Amino acid sequence: PCSFASPACCRTRHLYLRCRADFGARALRGTAAFTARAEREALRCLVLDTRDVQVFKATVNGQDAKFVFGEKHSFKGTPLEITLPFELRRGQEAIVEISFESSPKSSALQWFTPEQTSGKKHPFLFSQCQATHCRSIFPCQDTPAVKLTYYAEISVPKELVALMSANRDGEMPDPEDSSRKIYLFSQDVPIPCYLIALVVGALESRKIGPRTLVWAEKELVDKSAYEFAEAEAMLKIAEDLAGPYVWGQYDLLVLPPSFPYGGMENPCLTFVTPTLLAGDRSLSNVIAHEISHSWTGNLVTNKTWEHFWLNEGHTVYLERRIGGRLFGEQFRHFKALGGWRELQNTINTFGDKNPVTNLVPDLSEVDPDAAYSSVPYEKGFALLFYLEQLLGGPDVFIGFLKAYIQQFAYKSIVTEDWKKFLYSYFKDKVDVLDKVDWNSWFHAPGMPPVMPTYDMTLVNACVALSQRWIQAKESDLSTFSSADLKEMSSHQLIEFLALLLLEPPLPVSHVKRMQEVYDFNAVHNSEIRFRWLRLCIKSKWEEAIPLALKMATDQGRMKFTRPLFRDLYNFDKCRDLAVKTFLEHRASMHPVTSMLVAKDLNQDQ
Repeated sequence: PCSFASPACCRTRHLYLRCRADFGARALRGTAAFTARAEREALRCLVLDTRDVQVFKATVNGQDAKFVFGEKHSFKGTPLEITLPFELRRGQEAIVEISFESSPKSSALQWFTPEQTSGKKHPFLFSQCQATHCRSIFPCQDTPAVKLTYYAEISVPKELVALMSANRDGEMPDPEDSSRKIYLFSQDVPIPCYLIALVVGALESRKIGPRTLVWAEKELVDKSAYEFAEAEAMLKIAEDLAGPYVWGQYDLLVLPPSFPYGGMENPCLTFVTPTLLAGDRSLSNVIAHEISHSWTGNLVTNKTWEHFWLNEGHTVYLERRIGGRLFGEQFRHFKALGGWRELQNTINTFGDKNPVTNLVPDLSEVDPDAAYSSVPYEKGFALLFYLEQLLGGPDVFIGFLKAYIQQFAYKSIVTEDWKKFLYSYFKDKVDVLDKVDWNSWFHAPGMPPVMPTYDMTLVNACVALSQRWIQAKESDLSTFSSADLKEMSSHQLIEFLALLLLEPPLPVSHVKRMQEVYDFNAVHNSEIRFRWLRLCIKSKWEEAIPLALKMATDQGRMKFTRPLFRDLYNFDKCRDLAVKTFLEHRASMHPVTSMLVAKDLNQDQ
């Protein structure tokens, strides 16, 4: 429902991309040559997705081809129909080459002036194509149902480095412009085009493992190398759990603070937010998550965005299995329960009758960016964790997961394919599987029909302390002291604050006292700080307003920025200031973040 392409008629199997990054014009300009294969007889046309892209020319096997744009859709963009100058028989291939230029307002790209970077000397560019933004760089079959290999040549100013979601194949001077160089890339594993990614900037690298470099601006590269040093250990565990890593290199790239997600699993080159740089490796679960996508998501892919839980639920499951191997089974259960609370939080925000809280939502006429939430991650994980417990435990269930990956590697599938395979793998346990309320799990909104069982060992301290604060009267506030946190890890502090956020707001006297004894204002761990500031704003503590506004605008990870702006907007004292601050920062925000925050603040007219 999110694409105009018709993979049943024709499939693009390979892309040869040649383009130059023009920082002055804020445009990528070049040619995209697709190897397209007819999937039916007498094929005369090819429909591609585009959004805000100019097309100058199209050829098929070198012959000029007529092309026409269809009607513009509010978020899907505009279909591009190319008429082939000759018929293709089923199975026949042709090279369709399109000359294009992206728009400065492309939703896939964020362009930075030198002043907006850490180094302040050079401009910067990054792409984020998931879910449906590749079409705003160049025309393509922008659906995860289609996979292609690609080869790219990217021309950039010679003082900058270009990286892509592919193998680095070297560089050469640009024969057309001596002030530029061309970087070469190849991706030989077929991928959906949401995994095509490009970054251009003054990047440096550090080697942190046999197949891993960390890339960042000079100011952050050493800190990043320290933070993500566990990557190789995580890769080895993931291979043991899921099978061989087929992508060759596993590099990490730390982006500017406006990067809208925690991480993006671009093949060979995971993109991550600098908000993971806590200094103590405590937020490395995001790295385990992106590593896990090398199997679930990038090898086995959801066929449409309605089945996004197949990507994310399985990836969270693997991420937590990696955490369990590194830090113990109690830690895995602790993280799993934290995920259940996160799901409760999301469902409180959306409402428990909201159809976007279905595990498999209907996305016809729904923008996948607007529907994005923790539901596919945490409801998806909860289903797998519940099935693990139902079917014989973690060792039994990982056997299924490995077989599932082997069965569907290099393919795109829907939920029904997954379920059929589950039933065939556990054919001796069909009676158990038939007791699962599949309809509610997949197609009902709100919380799942069953809650899995969780080991409570590590969460008990969080529950006890949060209950003390919830039940405290004014006269009890003196009983709290910094010693309360003595034995708690940063993971437990996050959970303590998350538990308080599920409750009605604390009196402002309580959050003031909490600041006096725990000094959370001085904590720079982004996950702790985010929940602490939300707690303060929900309790209407005015002194927290400037801190919350600062966090909402100093970085642009949507997980943090959207709820902070929403809470500030809902606090009558600072609604106008929240809107004013958003409008002032809007121009320098990521296009998707700015669109969604505008919706949240009713500024999207």
